[in-house]
Amino acid sequence: MISKSTIDKVFEVSRVEEVIGDFVQLKKSGSNFKGLSPFTDERTPSFMVSPVKQIWKDFSSGKGGNVVAFVMEHEHYTYPEAIRYLARKYNIEIEETEQSEESIEKTNERESMYVVSEFAQEYFQDNLKNSELGKAIGGSYFKERGFTEKTIETFKLGYSLDQWDAFTRAAMLKGYKLEFLEKTGLTIVKDEQSYDKKRMYDRFKGRVMFPIHSLSGRVLGFGGRILTSDKKAAKYLNSPESDIYHKSKVLYGIFQAKQSIAKEDNCYLVEGYTDVIQFHQNGVENVVSSSGTALTSEQIRLIRRLTKNITVLFDGDQAGIRASIRGIDLILEQGMNVKICTFPEGEDPDSFAKSHSEEELKQFLEENATDFIQFKASLLAKESQNDPIQKAETIRDIINSIFKIPDRIQQEVYIQECARIMDISEEVLYSTLAQMGRKEIADADRDYRKKRQEETMNVVKTPHGGVGRKVNLLDELEKNIIAILLFYGAKEERFNDTVLQENEEGEVVEQEVQLDQKVYEKIFLELQSDEIEFSNEAFHEIYTNLIDIYNREGEVQVDKFQQLLTQEQSKLVVDILMNEEKYSLSNWESKDILVKTKEMSIGLLVFQTIAMLRLKLLNNLVDQVHAEIGANNNATAQQLEDIKNYWELRKMLSYKFGLVTNTTFYN
Repeated sequence: MISKSTIDKVFEVSRVEEVIGDFVQLKKSGSNFKGLSPFTDERTPSFMVSPVKQIWKDFSSGKGGNVVAFVMEHEHYTYPEAIRYLARKYNIEIEETEQSEESIEKTNERESMYVVSEFAQEYFQDNLKNSELGKAIGGSYFKERGFTEKTIETFKLGYSLDQWDAFTRAAMLKGYKLEFLEKTGLTIVKDEQSYDKKRMYDRFKGRVMFPIHSLSGRVLGFGGRILTSDKKAAKYLNSPESDIYHKSKVLYGIFQAKQSIAKEDNCYLVEGYTDVIQFHQNGVENVVSSSGTALTSEQIRLIRRLTKNITVLFDGDQAGIRASIRGIDLILEQGMNVKICTFPEGEDPDSFAKSHSEEELKQFLEENATDFIQFKASLLAKESQNDPIQKAETIRDIINSIFKIPDRIQQEVYIQECARIMDISEEVLYSTLAQMGRKEIADADRDYRKKRQEETMNVVKTPHGGVGRKVNLLDELEKNIIAILLFYGAKEERFNDTVLQENEEGEVVEQEVQLDQKVYEKIFLELQSDEIEFSNEAFHEIYTNLIDIYNREGEVQVDKFQQLLTQEQSKLVVDILMNEEKYSLSNWESKDILVKTKEMSIGLLVFQTIAMLRLKLLNNLVDQVHAEIGANNNATAQQLEDIKNYWELRKMLSYKFGLVTNTTFYN
């Protein structure tokens, strides 16, 4: 865990204009800097950086904040990853907070595995570039594939010498421990004697090497392709599962593709390493691979951090297509939009990209990408054309896929399309869909009732009524933010946002987008973008501690969190935790009726709470100007202009968020 002193030092030393300057070409504009937005395509600069305030604002996308917020937004890093990135940039030594011996040992072990993997990548790269065998064998293979030097460097490709222990000996001579060479799977160790007597073999000997990176660029593992015709050896070999490499949670090429995926708002999904590399080299950089494994929920969520649109690419093998589409329902369950693109018979993404120009490749993808449901319906319809029983099973298969989609409007569109393709009435399809829905609700309700019966319920009644008091709305809103963080901070939620983009006519228009973020990350970025500070000092300290813990540990343990608080702060937190029923949408649960709870609509709760906080702060600014005018019995032109601007902004926010703008309500 990164210590608070290290985080403070990172903020103290980091210069927002220097960090952003690594990614955006900035030009001096008065006391500020200006540049093109790194988040949208634009011709006129609307990205502003203020060295004085150490903040940035992108007026085309609506994003903004401090230096850490930029690194998180641009590189898609978590808060700790952003802090570590800045610490490396400014040569700040990262201090870790006190941990248990077991935790320290685990952290050191994982870090040692990362270091070993990083060395392995550099070693294999050096073999490819500088050794005679590497250039003759590995270099010839990559040249045959058509990979350029730039592409080889981008993906850090390499070569493992065809010798039993060349890599292992080189690593141990550099001081790397055999224990971690074995745990990363780079070295295979035989028999159970002491390490100095064990027989050691390089797992990837005689293979060209494809490093597998995390979203932040760390080396997790490797894929190796054999170059001989040995039928007993696997053509491709991957690193085994380890503490740092989990095949089901990794996508090959995600590090190189993340910027393009976010920019293009689409991700192409292929099967192999060379498919990714060939596409990238040919100008289509928003492409990743599941590396021969069945697609998993974790991999889909990794893509969903960057976009909600996936285009799955298949070669012309019909049998392979039929087998592969069975697993794509997982993508629909995640609320993603899925398209399918198949290549001509005998072609795959690698060969097609290699034999076509960038323009031809992009045109083919655009013209041949078909909506997934339409593709599935057409494919299955061909197979069951003359068999009524098989046709009925096909329709159930398609309806099952449609049922996975959480968006009701999208479901209806697909029902209409399915009815047209399968020549069946929409009423029958809706009826089948409804049956599935009723069954799911009944199953969920049964499980819910069973769970409630197993729990020991403590019912606490509180008196109602009493003397009313004037509510400090600002305090209540800040308390709501604390409550949201305590109850739902670690929850991943889909948030609606509005960005400004230029249309084909050159007009700037608003466009609705959806982003998947942790609740605490969303709140942090929203408050940072408007430079909102808590007015209640106790809430400010609680908020700072909560964000710090979430960023370092990903979750908050209430008992440990309480130890960090003062007596006053602890009382506030206890009051929030003990009044959880305040934050529920209804009391239907007490009647054993399963309903959609507030936790399921937390995105809306966050949205409205921050919107009301912004409006309240605007009201305070208006009141402040009115007070100054009253004290002087006169209004300056600037004060009148300020009031006008504040009210215009409040009107716009109220309209956007659908909130009442009665002044007394907010005061």
